[in-house]
Amino acid sequence: MWGLVPLFWPLLKPAGAVEILAHRMVWSLFFVAAALLVARRWAWLGELLRQPRRLALITVAASVITVNWGVYIWSVNSGHVVEASLGYFINPLVTIAMGVLLLKERLRPAQWAAVGIGAAAVLVLTVGYGRPPWISLVLAFSFATYGLVKKKVNLGGVESLAAETAIQFLPALGYLLWLSAQGDSTFAAEGAGHAALLAATGVVTALPLVCFGAAAIRVPLSTLGLLQYLAPVFQFLLGVLYFKEAMPPERWAGFTLVWLALTLLTWDALRTGHRNARALAAAAAEAKQTGAAVAAGPNQPEPALATEGSRPAPAAGNVPAGPDTDPLEARP
Repeated sequence: MWGLVPLFWPLLKPAGAVEILAHRMVWSLFFVAAALLVARRWAWLGELLRQPRRLALITVAASVITVNWGVYIWSVNSGHVVEASLGYFINPLVTIAMGVLLLKERLRPAQWAAVGIGAAAVLVLTVGYGRPPWISLVLAFSFATYGLVKKKVNLGGVESLAAETAIQFLPALGYLLWLSAQGDSTFAAEGAGHAALLAATGVVTALPLVCFGAAAIRVPLSTLGLLQYLAPVFQFLLGVLYFKEAMPPERWAGFTLVWLALTLLTWDALRTGHRNARALAAAAAEAKQTGAAVAAGPNQPEPALATEGSRPAPAAGNVPAGPDTDPLEARP
C-alpha cells in the first residue's frame, strides 16, 4: 500500500501539501474510530488516560509522523518521488542503528557492514545532489523514530493510531476551518469528486499504519527495519518509470550502494533464520529424548532414536496463534 501511494497524492491537486496533511489527520481519526466502534474496543482508553508517560510517548509519535506525512506529501507533489523512495530505502539502516544505540541490540558483522555501506551511499548522494538528500534523511529518521516510540508504547495498532490521530485532530481541524474562512480551501470549491478524494486520505493513511503498528510491538526493531524496504522498491519504480524523474550516474551509484546494503541484510537475515530454526529443532529433539529417558527409569530399555520420518517440534515462529490473539491485528 505504501509503495503505490505516490499515485494518490497528485490526484488531490490543487490542494497544497499542508491542506492535504490536515485532511489526512482529520479523516484518519474518523476511520479508526469507526473500526474501534465496530470491534467494541474502548477499554484501553481509560487505562491510557491514567498513564501520563504513555500519553507523552503517543504525543511524540503523533508529532514525528506528522512531520513524516507532511514531507512525503510535499515531496511527491513537487516531483521528488525518487528522493522520497530513497528515504524509505535508508530507513531500515537507520532503524537498525537506533536499535543499537537506544535499545542496546547487538549487531552481527554483516549488519554492521550494511550500515556502513548505507552511510557511504548517503555521502555519494550528497555529492551527486550538491547537497545532503534532506528529504530522504527527514523521512528516514522520522519514520525510524516513529517505529521506536511505537515499540515503547506497546499499544495495539488500531488503538495507537486512534490516540495519535486524536492528538492531531483539533490542530488539523482548526487549520481547515481557518483555511475555509480565508477562502483558500479546495474541499468544497473543487467539486464532490475532489472532496471524496480528500476524505479518502483517512483510508489511505490508516490501513498501512494499522498494519505497521501491529508489527512494531511484535517483532525486533532490526527485523522491522528489514521488512520496510519493500515499499520503496515500488516508489522508486514509479518515480523513474511513471513520473520520469532524472537518474544521473551519481544517483545510480548512491542507490546501488543502498541496494547492496539491503541485499547484505537480506542474506544475513535468511542465513540467521535458517540457523536458528535448525538449533530450535535440535534442542527440541534433544529435550524429547532426555524426557523419554528419564521417564523410562534406570531399569528400562533406552528409548529408540527418532526415525527418519519423525517430525521435530515446530519452531516458535510457526506456532499457531492462540485464543488471545487480536483478530484485527493478526489478520494478514
